[in-house]
Amino acid sequence: MSEMDDIIKEFLVESNDNLDQLDAGLVELEKDPYSNELLGSIFRAIHTVKGTSGVLGFPKLEAVAHGGENLLSKLRDGQLRLNTEITTGLLRMVDAIREILGSIENSGSEGETDFSAVGTMLNDLLQQELANANQTAATESRLLGEILAEKLKVPQDAIDAALIQQKSGDLRRIGEILVEQGHVPPQAVLEALKTQAETGTQVSGSTIRVDVGLLDKLMNLVGELVLARNQVLQFTATRKETAFQGTAQRLNLITTELQEGVMKTRMQPIGSVWHKFPRVVRDLALQFGKQVRIEMEGSETELDKTIIEAIKDPLTHVIRNAIDHGIELPATRTASGKPAEGRLTLRAFHEGGQVNIEVADDGGGIRLDPLKQKAIESGQITPEQAARMSEREALNLIFLPGLSTAAKVTNVSGRGVGMDVVKTNIEKIGGMVDVQSVPGAGTTLKIKIPLTLAIIPALIATSGGERFAIPQVSLLELVLLEGEEAEKGIESIHGAPVYRLRGHLLPLVYLNQLLRLGEQKRSGTINIVVLQADDRQFGLVVDEINDTEEIVVKPLGKQLKGISCFAGATIMGDGQVALILDVLGIAQTANVVTEVRERAGSDSAALRTDRAAGRDAWLVCQVAGSRRMAIPLAVVSRLEEIAASSVERSGNHLVVQYRGQIMQLLDVAAHLNLGKCAPAETLQVIVYQHEGHCVGLLVDQILDIVEQSAVVEREPTEGGLIGSAVIQERVTDLLNIQAMAGMRPLAEVR
Repeated sequence: MSEMDDIIKEFLVESNDNLDQLDAGLVELEKDPYSNELLGSIFRAIHTVKGTSGVLGFPKLEAVAHGGENLLSKLRDGQLRLNTEITTGLLRMVDAIREILGSIENSGSEGETDFSAVGTMLNDLLQQELANANQTAATESRLLGEILAEKLKVPQDAIDAALIQQKSGDLRRIGEILVEQGHVPPQAVLEALKTQAETGTQVSGSTIRVDVGLLDKLMNLVGELVLARNQVLQFTATRKETAFQGTAQRLNLITTELQEGVMKTRMQPIGSVWHKFPRVVRDLALQFGKQVRIEMEGSETELDKTIIEAIKDPLTHVIRNAIDHGIELPATRTASGKPAEGRLTLRAFHEGGQVNIEVADDGGGIRLDPLKQKAIESGQITPEQAARMSEREALNLIFLPGLSTAAKVTNVSGRGVGMDVVKTNIEKIGGMVDVQSVPGAGTTLKIKIPLTLAIIPALIATSGGERFAIPQVSLLELVLLEGEEAEKGIESIHGAPVYRLRGHLLPLVYLNQLLRLGEQKRSGTINIVVLQADDRQFGLVVDEINDTEEIVVKPLGKQLKGISCFAGATIMGDGQVALILDVLGIAQTANVVTEVRERAGSDSAALRTDRAAGRDAWLVCQVAGSRRMAIPLAVVSRLEEIAASSVERSGNHLVVQYRGQIMQLLDVAAHLNLGKCAPAETLQVIVYQHEGHCVGLLVDQILDIVEQSAVVEREPTEGGLIGSAVIQERVTDLLNIQAMAGMRPLAEVR
């Protein structure tokens, strides 16, 4: 590559950075047109593009940038005031420059497109706005002169002299001229009439640009190093030499730190995608005659570059959708008691080793009845299915292909293409999408995505003599059936195997049968890996569960990419290849997703029947030796057994590392002043959600799940209890989980 090619490449990178700043800066300037600092930054950016393009011999680019620079210079000098027309014209200039830069990058030339119309538009706009500004300034000067003459008794000849001075070319406002001549005190003139000296800032660069290809190569090398590390550690486990084991551990530590460092070089703040959205929101709001304010929280949240690129288009579509038929017209909003200006909020934050993104609007929300009707009309569900759907299931209908609730087709939405693609693209990178909506109050779309796709934690399982890796992001829990339970615990409904897990039917998929690996291994035990796909749960039956470890994801060749059950491959510590399972692909191949939806509807109907009959589901446990207590099963997330040795201390609380989070442990007996939980090597934990976080209740023993009516017959005498009831013909205390979470005494485990 020649030196000139290097210069042009650097120019393209710098110019594209400037254009990104211009997009965001112009939209921000429209909200604060008197910001000299922002205006100066925008002017310097376009001046840099114009100057460099002239030096490098790009006349089209120089002409377009020059037109914008002329307009911006008048704004900077105070001769014009920014308005919607000027902002729109300058944004058209930015789009034209971006198109020319794209042509230069692809072909080395400015292309055949004629951009003279853009320059003409900018010049016409400049002349028109100058004429309007002169007329407005003259009117304002006369009005201000009349006010000053009436209120402050300024001599009329002084005002006339100031007006003549303005017409002769003095760019200052009449108030400034009169202050200088001593006719009015400075405090009598509005601060907005005073000029502010523009101060330019120069930021010294503390960063360098690195080619993305080089980073990808470095990441691949680190991946190979991780594989080599795993092989060394596996070999070390069979050796007894202390010196060799110490060296292996040192290698492990260095590899981990290097991996983290390289991962950070690939991380980008999500703001690098978000900075484009204010422009999108502004343009769409003008197009549809709406008023929309965008608010962004957590723009510094970092993601791997590959993830950033994957979520850019889905997020853009969600935002366009929200503005098109989420946020109402100003007249509609004011009629319903809302502010005329709608609010669109973007929020990002790290949680549990993943990144959470929320897109929320305060629009009209999603009405479920029309949504169900659309799905029925399109033949995607039956009226019977619609009737027994829960609110959550009905909302998820928006992700069905071809379904749209838009009243009319526009160039933005309404064609039934979009939300299903959003969901598919997010799930391709191991993410999840959920929607919540309140009619009349707004809609929130929640997206959970992994930090990176290159190196991930996975569960290693063996089935049919082959090893498979299951990404932990989809893993919920492991279930082991032994003895009589292994023989009788698996039931069959309409020919499909299911397991009743804590009162709910869990569809089962036998991996050996699905992949045609022969008969499932018969050993008196059944290993079930409980997974989540499409926001639904199913159990994957495997022969053996080995261990968890970090794996390096290797993409499959193009010949194998059509196989939906596999997401990639990895090399194990012994040098053998293991395939990485695609959890969603397995669920779809086995028709589990559809089955789960059908059964979930049946279970929901059964649950409603139980409640209508006065029956509730309770989880019964034992604390403080023999005290029976019950918790509504609906609030329980899952039941766990954890080793007492894994419990750690954080401040005044005991915690445990749980599914990528730090979960606080609350001792029920200690909360109720009944002593402490019984000492044991394995602790019984009831997991529930509190304010978005997992909390674990320590109990002595989990006894049963019971469905029966429970009438509170005794008022609570202790904090943390609702009261008492007779369950299974025994007096049972009913726990108040919310009250216990508020008490938060220190749990003790011996």
